[in-house]
Amino acid sequence: MTSAPAASAAPPVRRRLPLALVLLTAVTTVLAGLGTTADAAVPPPPSGWSLVWSDDFTGAAGTLPSSGNWIIDTGTSYPGGPPQWGTGEIQTYTNSTANVSHDGAGNLRITPLRDGAGRWTSARIETVRSNFKAPAGGVLAIEGRIQMPNVTGAAASGYWPAFWALGSPYRGNYQNWPGIGEFDVMENVNGLNSVWGVLHCGVAPGGPCDEFNGIGASRACPGSTCQSAFHTYRFEWDASISPQQLRWYVDGQLYHTVSQSRVGEPYWSQMTSHAGYFLLLNVAMGGAFPNGVAGSATPTSATVPGRPMLVDYVAVYSRGGGSNPPPTTPPPTTPPPGGTRDAYATIQAESFNAQNGVIVEACSEGGQNIGALRNGDWVRFDNVEFGSGGPRDFVARVASGAASGVSGLVEVRVGSPTSAPIGSFAIANTGGWQSWRSVPGNVSGVTGRRTVYLTFTSGQPNDFVNVNWFHFRR
Repeated sequence: MTSAPAASAAPPVRRRLPLALVLLTAVTTVLAGLGTTADAAVPPPPSGWSLVWSDDFTGAAGTLPSSGNWIIDTGTSYPGGPPQWGTGEIQTYTNSTANVSHDGAGNLRITPLRDGAGRWTSARIETVRSNFKAPAGGVLAIEGRIQMPNVTGAAASGYWPAFWALGSPYRGNYQNWPGIGEFDVMENVNGLNSVWGVLHCGVAPGGPCDEFNGIGASRACPGSTCQSAFHTYRFEWDASISPQQLRWYVDGQLYHTVSQSRVGEPYWSQMTSHAGYFLLLNVAMGGAFPNGVAGSATPTSATVPGRPMLVDYVAVYSRGGGSNPPPTTPPPTTPPPGGTRDAYATIQAESFNAQNGVIVEACSEGGQNIGALRNGDWVRFDNVEFGSGGPRDFVARVASGAASGVSGLVEVRVGSPTSAPIGSFAIANTGGWQSWRSVPGNVSGVTGRRTVYLTFTSGQPNDFVNVNWFHFRR
C-alpha cells in the first residue's frame, strides 16, 4: 500500500501500473505444509534467529485483535492525511467485528462488506510498535502466514489485500511519504494468483524508487494458488553485508532483491536511520492499483463481498548484530489491570494499558521495565485514582545509558498523550541502561479518576531512558 505524497492538489494516480501488467510465469513447485487451516502457533525461530515480536491470533471467535499489539484505523484517511488513504481506495475502514475479528480457529479475519446502498466497509490495522528495524550488523525479518481472499475472476474485481510496513515518522505527519520508506511484504489485486513485493523510497514522482511505481517484482504463489491456501510471505532487511540488501520471499523462495547501492544516498539513510517501522494488514477495495490492472474502475457490480483475508500469524525475527539484537516484546499473556489504580501506590511501568514505541525487557532490579524510550513514545495507564486532594509530585525509577549530549523529558499527561504536561523531569545518562535512580518531578493539581500517560520528549532521535515504576506523592 502506498501513502500519497505531500501536495496541495489531489493525490496522483497510484503507482505501479507498469509493474501491474507484468505478471510472472506461474511456478509449479509444490511445497509441503500448504493448506487452508491455521497453524497452532508462531514457528520457533531457526538457529541463530531471535523472535522480536509476534501475534498468532488465537483469540476467541468474534473478538477484536489485541489492543496491546494493534491499532485499528477507521474512516477514509488519517486525521489530516491524504483522502482515501492516498490510494484512491473506496471503502471506509471500521472497528466492527464484522470487518475484523478472530475466527476462533487461530486466524485473524479481515472481511470487506457491501451494504444495500453499495457502500463498502473493510478493516486496516497497524502495530502499536513502530521500532522494527535491522540491528546494526544484523538481519531483520518480517513474516506472515496468510491466505488471500478466496475469490477470483470478475467476483474479485477491486479486492486489494496487503501486508506491509511504513517508516515510523509517518505517524502524525502523513505528508513525508515515500522518504520514510515503505516495504510491501505482500500485495495482491483482483484475485490474481500473484504476489507483489515492492519498495517505496526517496521522492515522488520519480526518484530512486521510480515513484509512484516503486521497485517491485511479482510471481505466482508456489503450489496452491494465493487464494486457495495459506502461504508464508517474508521480507528481510540484511544489514550484515555491504551494501545492505532488502529481500522478498514466498514460501521460502526468493523472488525480489533490492540493494543499498541501487537506492543510493541520501535516500537509503532517510528510510533506515529513523526509529524503525510499523506493520500493517488491510483489505482495500478499489483504487489505482486494482483499477490499473483491470483497465477500468473497480469494484464492479459483479464483485462479491464477504471474502476475508485470513492471517494465521505475524512475526518479526532478528539475527546477528553483535550482542544487542532488537529487544523482545513478548505478546501479552494476561490483560492489563482492569480495575482502579491507586495513584499513590507503585505503578509498574510494564503494566500499561496501551503504548507507542515501547519495549518490555528484563530488569536488573527484578521483574521487567519498559525501555528503548525516545521522542514521541508513550505509555497509558487507565483508571488512576487521585482522590480529592491531588498529589504534590511524582517519582519515577529510571535508568539511562544515553550518549553524551543526549537527554530528554519524562512527562505526565492526563486524558491524552498530546495534552499539556502536568509535570516532568529531565534525565540524561545515569551510568547505564540498568543503573537505576529515583527522580522526582513536581505536578500541578489533578483530582479524581483519570487516564494517565507517561510521555517521552527529546530534541534528539536517540533512545534516552528506561522506566521501571512510578508513583505520585501527596
